[in-house]
Amino acid sequence: MSRPAELARAEWGALLTAVRTALAERKWRAVPLALGAVCLTSLLQYVQNQDWGYQFVQNIGAVRAEDPLWLALLRTPLSLFVPALDLPVWGALAQVLLVFGIAEICVGRVRTLVVGYAATLAGTLYARVGVALGPGHPLGLPASDAQVVDTGPSAAVVGLAVYVSWRYRAWFTAGLVVALMVVEVAVKDNLAGREHLAAIVLVIVVCGVAELRQPSSGGGRSPVPPGRESGPPSDGPDPGSGSGRPPMRS
Repeated sequence: MSRPAELARAEWGALLTAVRTALAERKWRAVPLALGAVCLTSLLQYVQNQDWGYQFVQNIGAVRAEDPLWLALLRTPLSLFVPALDLPVWGALAQVLLVFGIAEICVGRVRTLVVGYAATLAGTLYARVGVALGPGHPLGLPASDAQVVDTGPSAAVVGLAVYVSWRYRAWFTAGLVVALMVVEVAVKDNLAGREHLAAIVLVIVVCGVAELRQPSSGGGRSPVPPGRESGPPSDGPDPGSGSGRPPMRS
């Protein structure tokens, strides 16, 4: 086996085996959460692009730093599935299907939802802190960002990508995701990019705490999470423009 093939197998072998096994055994029934997320994202995209539906979607799933905290927290779960108006929706749908699907198979539906929500919430709360700090602070944001709608599904996608990479010891993939998000902010420093970094920071902290809580073993750590060696986990116990619309970035 060639060196690149060996590296690819070491990086993605266990993960691809889990995904391939689940899809072979259960087909699309293996990823109901990912399919549901794609359908909900598609529906919200259609509705928010209608004159009669734009304000409705804003009222139930658009989060801004200028909103009262209780309202932002209330809207955050649905905000995961509200795609940016200024970007092609197909990119968001492909990301959601791929990353949510892999995460659902590899770490379970419950963890996928929890990590995705936590990553989105981290970006939401950072936006409020950043606006409060102001543009003069290294972590601050301009006051105008308080009116920008949150990232939609992208923060959840980034957070889940790092989390699943950690669980399956795909260190190059995790590092690549982090590096790409850093480059994104360096090239185009905007709210969405910083929210992505906030999501990554939260996930890294969670992974670090989990590492510290796990007992060390003399034989070294397996590249596959405990209990995952023979396949995918079960879901049992672990279970626009114009019209005066505000800017929306992802």
